[in-house]
Amino acid sequence: MVEVGSLSFQVIHTPGHTRGGISLLVDNAVFTGDTLFAGSIGRTDLPGGSYRQIIASIKEKILPLPPGTLVYPGHGPASTVEEEKGTNPFVR
Repeated sequence: MVEVGSLSFQVIHTPGHTRGGISLLVDNAVFTGDTLFAGSIGRTDLPGGSYRQIIASIKEKILPLPPGTLVYPGHGPASTVEEEKGTNPFVR
């Protein structure tokens, strides 16, 4: 847990884009950095990246969150867990 003012962020280890990749969960929002984007996933072709790990991180740690959870990636538009489950070609 990371506390910032009155907010408590749960740290979720989401390797794949990098070995030490994390996502931060607070209330009904998850900040996924370069792990999960609206309709896409982060790069895995750089040193320390792993396609197998990023897919596992997303499927096992992000997609099980409640459907209405807002997804805020490091780049691009926001989404929801429900939208990514239904439309993201990398994780359907």
